[in-house]
Amino acid sequence: MADPSRDIPAWLAQSEQYRPGSDRDGFITRSLLAVSSVLAYFRLDDGRATALSPSAPVKLIFCLGCIVLVSLARNYLFVLVVLAGLLVRAAMLPRNALARLVSGSLAAAGLTLLVMLPAVLVGQPRAALTLATKSFVCTGITLTMALTTPVAELTGALRRLGLPDVAILTLDLALRSIVRLGETASEALSALELRSVGRNRRKRDAIGGIGGIVLLKAARAAEETHDAMRCRGFDGSYHAGGKPKLTVRDPLWLAGLLTLFTLFLYLQGMVP
Repeated sequence: MADPSRDIPAWLAQSEQYRPGSDRDGFITRSLLAVSSVLAYFRLDDGRATALSPSAPVKLIFCLGCIVLVSLARNYLFVLVVLAGLLVRAAMLPRNALARLVSGSLAAAGLTLLVMLPAVLVGQPRAALTLATKSFVCTGITLTMALTTPVAELTGALRRLGLPDVAILTLDLALRSIVRLGETASEALSALELRSVGRNRRKRDAIGGIGGIVLLKAARAAEETHDAMRCRGFDGSYHAGGKPKLTVRDPLWLAGLLTLFTLFLYLQGMVP
């Protein structure tokens, strides 16, 4: 009986000693961290009303009013007063919500300071400080409203305030799609990291492929969302869901907004 090992070539019987060279994956890791950090700020399912929260329409009116007043204020003292109120309200939030609020507000203020750096260099540091504080306050107010308001209540509040249905639909679907497509990009980056063996000096070229995957997923998600909405009889109109559920805290929040408006007029020199 013939020995089968004689029919096998010698090179095929040799064991492979493949040792891939070491490589760095800092680019992929940074990309994953960036996508994850963006997703953390666009989560729509973690808004929870607290014991101090008014009804959603009143909360929306109060936050929009504060943002407008802070943006128009020329007196830095008024901005500091609103900042003090924001810090007191933020201290009552849960730890995770407080961390998101502080990190987001500091990022907005830091970006504003970076943009206003030329003003500091030409001798206008007060203007840069004022704009950075306003960015911190406005971002903090917006995040506080998002962290303490469920999405369904916020959508109903927008409808009660007369915002067109098309605008609400666009905003709602855009935010939900950002989260879904961000998760797709994160999964694609994780797959790229797991499949990267050895030294690869062209990892940046894979971003184009990941962008193509996200684009295809977006097109497919748009078709599925359109079909699902048609099957459920959605006619493009948002309903507020009956009469608004007012709380006993609503008059206090409206009185607070009126007090801030009066203080704004006084500090601006519009009233004696």
